[in-house]
Amino acid sequence: MAKVSLRACTHYDYSLVREGLQRTIDDLGGLERYIKSGDTVLLKVNLLMKKAPEKVTTTHPVFVKALSDILVAFGARVIIADSPGGPYNKGALESVYRGCGYLDLPTEDGAVRLNYDTRTKKISRDDLILLKQMEVIAVMEEADHVFDVCKLKTHGMTVYTGAVKNMFGTIPGILKAEYHFKMPRITDFTQMLVDVCVNAGPTLTFMDAIVGMEGAGPSAGDPVAVGAIIASDSPYHLDVVATRLVGIDPMEVPTIERTVERGLVREDYGDIEFPGLQIEDFPKRSIKRPRVGGIGFLENKVPQLLQKPLNRMMNPKPVFDPESCVLCGDCMRACPTGAITLGKVIPRVDLDKCIRCFCCQELCPHEAVAIYRNPVLEKIIRL
Repeated sequence: MAKVSLRACTHYDYSLVREGLQRTIDDLGGLERYIKSGDTVLLKVNLLMKKAPEKVTTTHPVFVKALSDILVAFGARVIIADSPGGPYNKGALESVYRGCGYLDLPTEDGAVRLNYDTRTKKISRDDLILLKQMEVIAVMEEADHVFDVCKLKTHGMTVYTGAVKNMFGTIPGILKAEYHFKMPRITDFTQMLVDVCVNAGPTLTFMDAIVGMEGAGPSAGDPVAVGAIIASDSPYHLDVVATRLVGIDPMEVPTIERTVERGLVREDYGDIEFPGLQIEDFPKRSIKRPRVGGIGFLENKVPQLLQKPLNRMMNPKPVFDPESCVLCGDCMRACPTGAITLGKVIPRVDLDKCIRCFCCQELCPHEAVAIYRNPVLEKIIRL
């Protein structure tokens, strides 16, 4: 049985967040059940891009500080790390740490530090399904344990992003775009995400669901008050609980589908124990979904013979807002297939090259990219 602890927390007040986190840890049996004094713990946070905490794109710094302080009080040392979307170098990391409010998190005695090591390491694992060889951020080798410290958000490709997808940040920099290119089918891409999570093997997972993101996630959506801190000894089961908490059917989320197929989660979710609060203890809600449910939208939904012509008509496409776009070129650099070029007013997209990964929308610092799909055809296909 996997344990998933739910605790209420409605504001990013340090004392409230620390109390909520401590309760979830107690629910799971205490830190001593998982780590020992003197261990180094890597907190794999969500630092998708340089955005202030109130934009709810990243794991809130108060959440990270409270968890770090609990670990230091226990006797652990803490490394805070992520490989954001874009180049993986010291300058890029410094910029993201500053923009996300993380520069005050390190302690003078070195017990808590931000990662600036941009080395990578190649690994091989025959027990994985798709990604038997991968390159990961080398700082993981320094840690005795990895804690997955994720953020509850919607996602234009995978519907929802939480614990499992957060581990994609253990893949360095723009190599993530290469994986998008090599695995354009949603089933393959999400199978790869589960491989990455299995490789990272987080000892514990903590989700910042105090204020999440709905709508055009993972970077251009709207804040939504969820009022929860979630913790688990299984990232796979935490995702099931988090989606149910916000009114999403877990099996709508392709990463959760893959974990069920692989036997990591039972199909009836009967392998989850709730030592804290129950889902029913929180207000019932249904958050606003992203407009797009993922690449390969018609995959497994209509006969294969019809998929190609229907996809040609229905395939979503990125559109650029000329009032918001400043032609910074981040979308062009993020595109794994080179489908985007800069025009005089807005970027241009070669739709024949576009694989609908939506990295352009995900990584646009100006929220100038929206995803468009023919609304009439979309309604027809959903009938």
